[in-house]
Amino acid sequence: MMHSGNVLAFVGDAVLSLQVRKYLVSKGITQTKKLQETSVKFVSAKAQADFINYFLDENVLNENEIRVFKRGRNAKSQTMAKNADMITYRLSTGFEALWGYLYLNDKTDRLEELWEIVKDRVDLYE
Repeated sequence: MMHSGNVLAFVGDAVLSLQVRKYLVSKGITQTKKLQETSVKFVSAKAQADFINYFLDENVLNENEIRVFKRGRNAKSQTMAKNADMITYRLSTGFEALWGYLYLNDKTDRLEELWEIVKDRVDLYE
């Protein structure tokens, strides 16, 4: 089934959120305030736009993954991120769409591979 970019982003947002929460807890972060503050380094529109720009700049994605990203990026949305401009918001929606696509298509090895790159780009303790 071919899901819309918005549906893929909806699922991708949840998948990423769970990955981030699991990761932060595994790092021993237990204070709710610290968990929330640190999770922003992964789930904010700006962070996600940075991740997808890195993937694109470094040719990390294959052609199909780029198509999925573009489907999410170009999806029409009724909402807008509170703390992001339109370009950043669309890039982050494309990033989430890629995450949702990989999850829904059981491409867990690839999802894990990209997740490792994302984790390497974030300094938890800065």
